[in-house]
Amino acid sequence: MIIAVASGKGGTGKTTVAVNLALSVGKTNLIDCDVEEPNVPALLSVEGALPESVYLPTPVVDQEKCTLCGKCAEFCQFNAILVGKTKTIVYPEICHSCGGCMLVCPENAIHEENREVGVIYTSKLDNLTITYGELTIGEPMATPIIGAVKTKIVADELNILDSPPGTACPVIETIHGSDYVILVTEPTPFGLHDLSMAVDVVRELGIPHGVIINRAGIGDESVKDYCIAKNIPLLLEIPFDRNIAELYSNGIPFVREMPEYREQFKDLLREIEEAL
Repeated sequence: MIIAVASGKGGTGKTTVAVNLALSVGKTNLIDCDVEEPNVPALLSVEGALPESVYLPTPVVDQEKCTLCGKCAEFCQFNAILVGKTKTIVYPEICHSCGGCMLVCPENAIHEENREVGVIYTSKLDNLTITYGELTIGEPMATPIIGAVKTKIVADELNILDSPPGTACPVIETIHGSDYVILVTEPTPFGLHDLSMAVDVVRELGIPHGVIINRAGIGDESVKDYCIAKNIPLLLEIPFDRNIAELYSNGIPFVREMPEYREQFKDLLREIEEAL
């Protein structure tokens, strides 16, 4: 089973939920798909992770063969190729590696070379297999690294995906193919606003979903009212608790010091399994 933990905004507690859920339910593949800011390894103090580079095929132009016909630039929908008066220039950072320019070149003047765009890491901790990725500084596209991280999903095991914040392409790349999405929010107007956008995305993708309210008690009842109105299951409320905050600030998942929450997360997983 694949469970993605997502939200419409940053800072709601996605990593907190993903890590504490994984620690509570036993053997799990915990996969951090926030490749621009992976927090799972920090919260679990991951050490000795094995690196694996991620490459993208990128066009290279043989200027001696190129006749400056412009067919490659005309084909490219992302403006990654500029045909000038004396040479053809490729902008690799905005290339989507579709290979089309190579196919349409009448002079066979374009070939592809691999370019490193990030690294994924794998490590073991107790019953967890932890995978996370890091996008190379300066690279604008996170989705290829997320795709590489997701290759570590094991079909016949429990996989928990910690999603990037927001509702843009990296989130869609993460949650696509999931069996269930846990949406983490906070009981504030900002939390409700961004939750509603996240709900629109998962419903458009047709993925079953439920809501966890983190820092419960600091705001109002509008998130609960929204969930009732939209018929969205409220899976769990995590209170605004100083002890939880202090544990988090020291890099300690709270189920390690507050074992009563382990059963709540186990019950949450059983509820998800029954809903599928």
